[in-house]
Amino acid sequence: MNKVDIQLLATGIPGFDELLGGGVPEFSFNLLAGTPGSGKTTMAHQIMFSLASPTRRALFFTVLGEPPLKMLRYQQQFPFFDADKIGESVKFVNLAAELLDGNFDGVLARITEEVRAFGPSLVFVDSFRSVAQSGRVNDTAPDGLQHFVQQLGMQMTSWLATTFLIGEYLAPEAESSPVFTVADGIIWLSQLVHRDALVRKIQVVKLRGHAQSLGVHSFRINDQGIQIFPRAVVKSALNAPVRFKPTDRLSLGTPELDALIGGGLPAGYSLLVVGPSGSGKTVLSTQFLEAGARIGETGIIAAFEKSPNQLQSHRLDALVEAGSVGVINTRTLDLSLDEVLHDLIEMIIKMKAKRVVIDSLSGFEMALASVFREDFRESLYRLVASLTYLGVTVLMTAETEDRYTDLRFSSYGNAFLADAILMQRYIELNGRLRRVLSVVKVRGSAHSDQLHFFDINDDGIHVRDTLENYEGILTGHPRHS
Repeated sequence: MNKVDIQLLATGIPGFDELLGGGVPEFSFNLLAGTPGSGKTTMAHQIMFSLASPTRRALFFTVLGEPPLKMLRYQQQFPFFDADKIGESVKFVNLAAELLDGNFDGVLARITEEVRAFGPSLVFVDSFRSVAQSGRVNDTAPDGLQHFVQQLGMQMTSWLATTFLIGEYLAPEAESSPVFTVADGIIWLSQLVHRDALVRKIQVVKLRGHAQSLGVHSFRINDQGIQIFPRAVVKSALNAPVRFKPTDRLSLGTPELDALIGGGLPAGYSLLVVGPSGSGKTVLSTQFLEAGARIGETGIIAAFEKSPNQLQSHRLDALVEAGSVGVINTRTLDLSLDEVLHDLIEMIIKMKAKRVVIDSLSGFEMALASVFREDFRESLYRLVASLTYLGVTVLMTAETEDRYTDLRFSSYGNAFLADAILMQRYIELNGRLRRVLSVVKVRGSAHSDQLHFFDINDDGIHVRDTLENYEGILTGHPRHS
């Protein structure tokens, strides 16, 4: 017996083919299911108009849902809608009249007749759930309804067409229907409302013959249609991560600070810079990007806390204008980690970036939709792991309260995620508020363990003397030899 090669059809939905392992299997029988308003009809139209052509025609049945004219009125607002395809490549058929009579055999006969006459390669039935609801309203015997479902499923699997049933269901585990058994693929869409946030989710529950992307993924419906953001995961060992030599070091933009961390930040590391407000975290981030630009390394800054106007000093603005630094504005609330990582990776590949700044973790947490904030630690782990896997060196900032009796390196208990930690803080000395910094850790590398004064001026951060010769800092009576 010869092996059958199944062709995969590109859906035209960004990110969807990745979830499906390359696309929708040709001649497969698929169920697009989910809660009302989750985007099922929009997804069906986006797939249909992407694939339909004079040699691959599509037949779209509407049941008791929206009339075709009303549905098309809204769907044509999306750029994927192509009015020139309607009639020759795409045909709409309304089954409302047949279904109102409660004659399931008549509905099935009409569907079969239209398929034979038009010879489609793609068939859609929207909304399939309306058939079942109509059967209950008209007191149709449950056995007759089940028989209809089985017959329709068998008919659709026998056609030389890729078919989709669209229906409103609550949750995969809450449903029991013959169509779930005969379907080759089950795609589940949902909307999650958590406090004041709404997040759309998609899951490939079932896909015969192909390894799909597991888990629940986020997606958005924007002016372009549906865009899916596959869940960020660390790649398998089959795709080896970028490796660096221990001697590969990146400058932070200040020679004295490079010396404190053992000669520069090891390439591919994640550095966490913590400190209270105004201690110089963003200034150091800018110097880190400037140091890369001087040697031809491009960088990216994801601004979770400041708008681009607030963020761009004249120094950073010059880097952006020169094309050395890309800025991702993440001020939009209700983001998911997958959306952030999608934009970051897209820009990293486009700019061939080697350095990424995340400023700050506090803003990152606030930008996430509230449903994702509960898993902030996991989200941050996947973000850092995915970026460093690509060989990018990451600098993150985090704001902490400056307490003399409580030494904390992160407000989120995520210090273990960082390969290196640099702490900035204030001390009161001789009636003045002075800035000091210290290197808490640099994994696998020797580093300074002393506290150093540092100043900030128009040129950036400048590391000064240590505190070794000072006493009585907290009491305001120092001794300097």
